[in-house]
Amino acid sequence: MAAVYEEFEEELDEAAERPFNYAYFKRLMKYVRPYWRALAIVGLFVVVGTVANLLEPYVIGLIVDLGVMNRDLRLVFELVGVLIVFRFLAWGAGYLRVFAIGRISQSVLYDLRAELFAHIQKLSLRFYDSRPVGKIMSRITSDVGSINELLNGGVATIIVEGLSLLGIVIIMVAIDWRMALVSFCVTPSFYFLFGKLQKRIEGAWMNVRKSASNMNANLNESINGIRVTQAFGREERNIERFERLNQVNRNANVRAVKLDNLIWPAVELVGVVGVALLLWFGAAQVISGTMTLGVVLAFTNYIWRFWGPVSALSKVYSQVLSAMASAERIFEFLDTEPEIQDRPGAKPMPPIVGEVRFDNVSFKYEATAKPALRGVTLHVKPGQTVAIVGPTGAGKTTIINLIMRFYDPTEGRVLIDGHDLRDVQLATLRRQIALVLQDPFIFSGSIGDNIRYGRLDATQEEIEAAARAVHLDEFISKLPDKYDHEVGERGTRLSLGQRQLVSFARALLADPRILILDEATSSVDTQTERLIQQALQVLLKGRTAFVIAHRLSTVRNADVILVMQNGQIAEQGTHESLMAQQGLYYQLVTAHERVSEHAYEPVPRLNPAVV
Repeated sequence: MAAVYEEFEEELDEAAERPFNYAYFKRLMKYVRPYWRALAIVGLFVVVGTVANLLEPYVIGLIVDLGVMNRDLRLVFELVGVLIVFRFLAWGAGYLRVFAIGRISQSVLYDLRAELFAHIQKLSLRFYDSRPVGKIMSRITSDVGSINELLNGGVATIIVEGLSLLGIVIIMVAIDWRMALVSFCVTPSFYFLFGKLQKRIEGAWMNVRKSASNMNANLNESINGIRVTQAFGREERNIERFERLNQVNRNANVRAVKLDNLIWPAVELVGVVGVALLLWFGAAQVISGTMTLGVVLAFTNYIWRFWGPVSALSKVYSQVLSAMASAERIFEFLDTEPEIQDRPGAKPMPPIVGEVRFDNVSFKYEATAKPALRGVTLHVKPGQTVAIVGPTGAGKTTIINLIMRFYDPTEGRVLIDGHDLRDVQLATLRRQIALVLQDPFIFSGSIGDNIRYGRLDATQEEIEAAARAVHLDEFISKLPDKYDHEVGERGTRLSLGQRQLVSFARALLADPRILILDEATSSVDTQTERLIQQALQVLLKGRTAFVIAHRLSTVRNADVILVMQNGQIAEQGTHESLMAQQGLYYQLVTAHERVSEHAYEPVPRLNPAVV
């Protein structure tokens, strides 16, 4: 377990060495550009609020020099009224600014989240093979949330406080350039300090994002595997592993906050030194009679207001670093091109007849991995049912993946009706193929919605016809809300066999020209499988079908049986011809029959004397 902890710590340490990429901030701001009109209105609110806020110290100086010193209470009263008006203007402009920026930021996040989700929907399976679901989810949730914090508070602070700083500098220089020079003489020390901490803060916030992603990935895996965890009594091990990841996340956050807290006191300390120098110089000028007390008071107010925005910007800087770490991770996904996509000039796949060819096909899932297929050549005629059998890892599912074009061959070609799959439009190909998996995926919603997923424009009558074809209607008719029955997340309110029947109905509703069953009957009981076999005898007629199955009853009636071994077709033929050869298929069948016989042997009674 310590090794797991060190593994994640090492991953986080590597993040600290990566330089900050300022191009990501510019790229992020491109999502703001469509809302420039709303931003212009925000700018108006910012200017009004900033001007009203910056005039307050000047008015206070006038109150002292013209009102208090001349004992003119009426003027003091009038100037205080002006001061109150400025305060209400600043408050009102600030309120409207926050509201407007909130709407803009949510619109920007909507666009970013929508683009990110749409992009990952089109990424190839190899992308998902190498990334845990939790880490992918963290991009759309926590990473986009970090950018939300930046847009909602950070950008507004940068604009408002930046404009305030500029206005303060202009006003101070206009009043007395010598006092302004004294006030700003300590600012170089601030930038020197800021530069020292910058790289460490950048790495700290990148570590925070990485540790949160690791924790989300583990959490997702733990929830999905809770049945296995409890079945094997591994709750304590999962708790210990999560505690390790949680500890890494806590430590990463503590380090980032610790570095943040080094900046703020340093900024305030520099500000106090600047105010002290200003008061010393101003007091000397007042005593010598070359400056009024009101000017010194106004300058003191301005200098405190100067360091306020500087302190606020230093805090926002940490927020910017956190958001940029998230932006880097988001853009990493957006910059990932789908491996499987339409070539330039790809043509629509015409209506499929069902002829499938593998022309000397080889395939590797990874460049350094062992080949999953090696020199496979295959010709399937339209309307044939092809059963694929073989030991685990022989290449059965890989053949299916290439027909669906989830992957492209490393070598050779896969053709349907003479068309190389790489030369046709992907959507028009998959629209004519249906796939039923061993582990059926049922979406939250109703039974009708899940069946309609195969063809969204299907009528209720067509949905019910597909359900009848696989004998699902017998179960649905007993439900009070029939096809509107809510199945729950991943179909948890249905049995495994019922979920499989729903996936069958979904595939059949799509009316595919090629039907693929990947261990599709292994999850149903013998009675349900018998019903499905009866339906398939009619439904497979006129369609090309590929069936991966271990059950002998599923493959016995296939037109062609492919026996896979070590990524190659070891044997090929009908059930009878392959049994006559007494080769690998014969061994698989006899082993299967032997296991089936033992499975139904009565359990011998124990001798009480032995017990």
